[in-house]
Amino acid sequence: MILDSLMTRARTSIAKRKHYNRLVAEIDSFSSRDLADMRADRSEMLYQVHKQIYG
Repeated sequence: MILDSLMTRARTSIAKRKHYNRLVAEIDSFSSRDLADMRADRSEMLYQVHKQIYG
């Protein structure tokens, strides 16, 4: 029972981290010009991604 709970939490945490890393890599791939064209701020995008995944 306890081991199942621990494994489930570990899998969930790993999945969240993979998703977060994938989104961060995508944001980091945007050039400054791309961000200017989208009128976006890299730090705000990273903040929102973190907030979306981790709450």
